[in-house]
Formats: sequence, C-alpha cells, structure tokens
Amino acid sequence: MDLIALAVPFFLLLLILEIGIDRLRKTHFYRLNDAINSLSIGTLSTLFGYFTNLLPIAIYGLALQHLSLFDMPLSWFDFSPTGIALWVLALLAWDFCYYWAHRCGHEISVLWAAHAIHHQSEDYNLSTALRQTSSGFLFGWIFFLPLFVAGFPLEVIIAVNAIDLIYQFWVHTQLIGKLGWYDRVFVSPSNHRVHHAQNARYIDKNYGGVLILWDRVFGTFQEELDDDPVIFGVRKPLSNWNPLWANLQVYAYLLFDARHAARWRDKVAIWFRRTGWRPADVEARYPKTHHPLPEFRKFDPTMPERLRSYVLTQFIVTTAWGLWMGAMYAEHGLGAVLFPGLTLIAALHSFGLLTEWRPSAARFEVIRLGILTPAGILLTAQAGLLPFSTELIAAVPIYSVLSFAWFKHGESEPLLT
Repeated sequence: MDLIALAVPFFLLLLILEIGIDRLRKTHFYRLNDAINSLSIGTLSTLFGYFTNLLPIAIYGLALQHLSLFDMPLSWFDFSPTGIALWVLALLAWDFCYYWAHRCGHEISVLWAAHAIHHQSEDYNLSTALRQTSSGFLFGWIFFLPLFVAGFPLEVIIAVNAIDLIYQFWVHTQLIGKLGWYDRVFVSPSNHRVHHAQNARYIDKNYGGVLILWDRVFGTFQEELDDDPVIFGVRKPLSNWNPLWANLQVYAYLLFDARHAARWRDKVAIWFRRTGWRPADVEARYPKTHHPLPEFRKFDPTMPERLRSYVLTQFIVTTAWGLWMGAMYAEHGLGAVLFPGLTLIAALHSFGLLTEWRPSAARFEVIRLGILTPAGILLTAQAGLLPFSTELIAAVPIYSVLSFAWFKHGESEPLLT
C-alpha cells in the first residue's frame, strides 16, 4: 500500500482549503506564480521518481540481504504491544537518520544542490511542502542504510518513511501560530518556518522531521522570534519560474566553480566541502555579491490577468494528467509514463515561461499546443494506454485550438524583454 499516493488527495484538499482561508483573510500567503512553480517542481519530482526510486530500493534490498545484523521478520510488526513498540522504534530510528540526512543536506555542497530546491520558494504555504527534489536519489539513500544493517524489514521502512513525510506536510503553513509544549517536542509550523528562513539567526536550524528533540540534543534548535520575522527563501535566489532550472541551479554553480578552480583538489573539494565554500582563486576572480536582507524583494514579475486564468486552468488540466499517469504507472509500469511524461515536462516548462511572461513563452506554448501535446497523446494511445482512445485523440485538436484561442486573447499586454 502506497501511503503517500493515498495521501495526495488529502494534500490537495488541504491546499485548496488553505488558499480559501488565505483569500478570506487577505493574508497573501499565496501567489499564483510561486505556487504553480512549487507544484510543478513537485510534479517533476514524482515523475522522475518513477525512474529513480528503484535505485535506493535495490541497494536497501542488498544491504538487508547481505549486511543485516539482526533478523526482524515482518510478522513481528503486528498490532500487539511488542509489535507497536517495534513500529515506534522504527519510526524513531528513521526520524533520527532523517535528521542527519537533512542536516548534511544543508552543510555539504553536493547534498545542498539536491535539497536547495525545497527552500527556493519565497512564500511559505502547503504548496511549498510539495516542492521536492528530483535528484535526491543520488546520495540521500546513504543516510538510511544503517536501518537495513540493523535488520528492519524493507516494508516497514517504506511505511515509516511515508508516515514521516506525510507528517511534514502540515507544518508548511503560516496559518498556525505557536503551539506551546508541542513546539518543544515535535516539529511544528513555528519550528519549521524557522528552518525555511534566510535570516542569519535562523539559517541551518531545526532539521527534525517529526521530533524537534534531535535539534535540541545536537544544538541546532532555534525558536521563532517575534522581533525577527521570518524572511523565506535562499540567499542566492532562483529568480525564475523554470522548474527544470530550479533542479539544476546549485549544481550549475558548483560546476562553474569546479571548472574555474586552478587546483584539482579544489575541483573535487568544492562538491564535498561545507556549503558556501569556494576556492580562493575562484572567489578572487568571480566574487559573489551579497545583498543586505533588508533590501530583499520577492521575485514577482507581472502578467496579464486573463493570462493568469489561462495558466491556472491549463495547470489544473495538467495536474489531472499527472494524477492519471500515476494510476497508469501503478498498473502498467515505466512504459506507461514515458510519452505522457514528456508532454508533462513540456507543459510545466511552458507554465514557467508564461508566469515570467518572456518573449519565448508565446513561441513555446504554440509549439506545446500544436505539436508536443498532440504527439504525446497520440503515441500514448498507440501504446494502448488511453481509455476511449479514439474519442480522446479526436478531442486533442479541439482542445489545442480552443486553448490557443484563449491564450492569444489573453496575450493583450506587451511581453517583457
């Protein structure tokens, strides 16, 4: 049973509820462009996960088979008092490993390159929780190997991982204030807001997943203070709405420094040293400018109101397409999501361009509507993966023409240059 997949509808319902409360209270915790960017990044993470999740699972299986110190049969993890205690132990063990994975994800450059995407949003709401990396599979599995060396069954670890991640969803909100004693024991919205801050006092604090006790024990806890309001985001802003570039930004910066470093040991060290470290020769030739935090302004390019409605509607259609892909993946495997996945990537990339409203946005959206989407759906239908394929194929040109007409009607203001 995939607990995260089962939780997705509830995530979406809570997100819609939070948006409604935000509108009623006029708190402005949501911006369309930022929320769509976060959800696009989460959708990409899910899509790439179909192709990459097998790697850590295979490694875990080998570790469990050849390295485990204890034999813990799955039958032990029942609903007896002993079984429940074992479940609690597994969850605590996972959360402990998560603390160190999360902490290293902030303190080691190559790990930050994967994790930074979760912090790039300059808003903080439930859509931020779904803003997940597509490259975490490269090294993230390392921190959880001890659980399999200990002998915990794979099914149990998958379950407690899902519980840990589902718990973390609700703490990404500004609608809930401090919770008294709860803040001292568990990760709460207040604690996690600190973690997403770029304020000097708050940076690299509060790494816990479920328990904030780990931070208190290891000296990384920081309370949210009324006299130092949280400013969300990262010190090197993303400054665009491209979900693909969001995944690559920090890797590109590290690669730039590695290419321009004179010494080979620096070319290697740049990836594994503490975040922010740069070789002296690179820093001298290509100094980075740091703007004072009081001068911080959110990246928020304007776009025509009718085009905002167009992007939102197209994104909803694309989200439905993505949810359908998840069902097809569960039923038919990787082959079922290849061509639909390419149309999904094209759509998410186009939405990023449109919300920035650059000249290339119009050109790419025309290509997406006229070529990429019809081709992807046709190839998917030919593979026998679309129900009522004949009717759907016939509807594709109509959908493209109507979308294009609406898009052109919304293109009433000049493009930014």
